Amino acid sequence: MNVRNVLPRDAIPSIDEPEFGDEYVGDSDDEVIVADGDPPRACPIRFLSYHEIVNDTVDDRPIAVTWCPICWSAVVYDRTVDGRTVTFGVSGKLADDALVMYDRETESEWKQPTGTAIAGELEGAQLEALPSPVVSWERFVTDHPDGIVLQPVRGTETESDRSPLEIYSLEPYEQYVERGDFGLYGMRGEGTRRSWDRDDFDAKTLVLGIEHGGEAIGYPESQLEAAGGVVTDTIGGRDIVVFATDDGIHAFENPGFEFEHRDGALSAAGTTWNGITGESADGRQLERVPGRRLFAFVWEDDHGPASFYRTTE
Repeated sequence: MNVRNVLPRDAIPSIDEPEFGDEYVGDSDDEVIVADGDPPRACPIRFLSYHEIVNDTVDDRPIAVTWCPICWSAVVYDRTVDGRTVTFGVSGKLADDALVMYDRETESEWKQPTGTAIAGELEGAQLEALPSPVVSWERFVTDHPDGIVLQPVRGTETESDRSPLEIYSLEPYEQYVERGDFGLYGMRGEGTRRSWDRDDFDAKTLVLGIEHGGEAIGYPESQLEAAGGVVTDTIGGRDIVVFATDDGIHAFENPGFEFEHRDGALSAAGTTWNGITGESADGRQLERVPGRRLFAFVWEDDHGPASFYRTTE
């Protein structure tokens, strides 16, 4: 693992006292990370790209909503470690081009895509990943009319003459996505230019990574689409179904149904299903599986080239 200092600690400030409201200043197609709760909470990637970590408590559960712009990695973690609550900040370091978080209680360092402590008192500890779909703001509002959204920290009338939409511009990050290069070099032109030796999908292909029972499988969006948008699989003894939808990749525990696209709808067990929410037309609900939405190169860095699902040829 290659760990290097890029910025001073806390140069990218985490949000430690988040405020939520009903209105969002961004665009309808902006992506948000959803934290389940009463009510559900949306954390826009527009804001997270400039803060990377939101320390929050939802329904008495301490959580960290985390985002690495280089990895395009979205994960929500439980902030409880060995029975105590920790608070995360941005260390200023990268591990294999991935965000390294640190906890303020022990100053241990954690690799964001894996949730594993890589240095310090808690080295070797593992954070629990929570179900956290990534959807558009428009989709979130449709599915959760009672939901609330993270409010901007910067761009208020008292702090700046610029609006939050100007301050939290997605343009530099969207430009990074469009470039062929990836990692720190692709983002900032610093460090070593990396190569990608696969021809089945690109380094920046979106992947939903799932770990269970000691197994880890990444589901590339392109492979899911090649399989018709529906894949049933077993990982660590758990039967799952993964959907590629028009609003992201979503995985659920499979009760044993045979899902298929029929007449323009997702069908199984005598009814139709919503592949984004896991809800059926007759009121049943699939259990969402915790996952990590990230770029393919990041998943390969952590789990190796053989850790991806591939369609049978």
